Amino acid sequence: MPDSAKTDPVVIAVAITGSVPRKSDTPALPVTVAEQIASTREAYEAGATLAHIHVRNDDETPSSDPDRFAAVQDGLRRHCPGLIVQFSTGGRGRDPASRGLSLQHRPDMASLSTGSVNFPTIVYENHAVLVSDLAGQMKRFGVRPEIEIFDLSHLHGALRLAEAGLIDARPHVQFVMGVKNALPADPHLLDLLLGEMRRILPGATWTAAGIGRHQAEVMDWALARGADAVRTGLEDNIRITRERLAASNAELVALAAATVRRHGRRVATPSEARKILGLR
Repeated sequence: MPDSAKTDPVVIAVAITGSVPRKSDTPALPVTVAEQIASTREAYEAGATLAHIHVRNDDETPSSDPDRFAAVQDGLRRHCPGLIVQFSTGGRGRDPASRGLSLQHRPDMASLSTGSVNFPTIVYENHAVLVSDLAGQMKRFGVRPEIEIFDLSHLHGALRLAEAGLIDARPHVQFVMGVKNALPADPHLLDLLLGEMRRILPGATWTAAGIGRHQAEVMDWALARGADAVRTGLEDNIRITRERLAASNAELVALAAATVRRHGRRVATPSEARKILGLR
């Protein structure tokens, strides 16, 4: 069956907060632990089955505080049965030595970037020793990685981790498109990335994230190519249109669910999402 004809369920991932948007950008952004739990619960009820979690300090700056991660996870476990909880180990505004501290709390998944890349105003640095250390911690704590791809070479970084036994041969891969100075949002580039992924990591599941105004179009490209998941949420995009802010993460999830159905697919249940991504 060609990818465009797939009717399998699709995982909807919601990135609820991130490290960049602020309340001054959109009042809908969940920052406190209580806000994050409430916003994720609404998104879950709208169809999200994976929540990508960053936490913030009281002044809204990025935090690596493992207790804050644990508090968000505890609330999601209570209020969102079966939801896949994915912690960020991303580096924007965080001390590299602290990026893996939350893994001790054993979330279902965690993001793992396998190489460095230019961002709008910084270098997002992921040196080889740090990447291997984070992958080793994930393996030790039984946390399934989501491999974040910002450049073609990052796929080969994932392959090296698989060859070293730090990740398995069926990783979940996310292509991130539309970050200024990194991968442009271009369907031709997505095809190139997919071709290389299928050549060197043939067992991988995959998704793609479009940043800002690219969110909807990248979702369409991914679904047209048979993606296992899509990603939405206020971390990546705070607008419904150029003129209107999204009311909530749940509104963005509802739009993603409608897009999934428009492509002849259906939204995965929590148990289906876990099976797709190789989780119990």
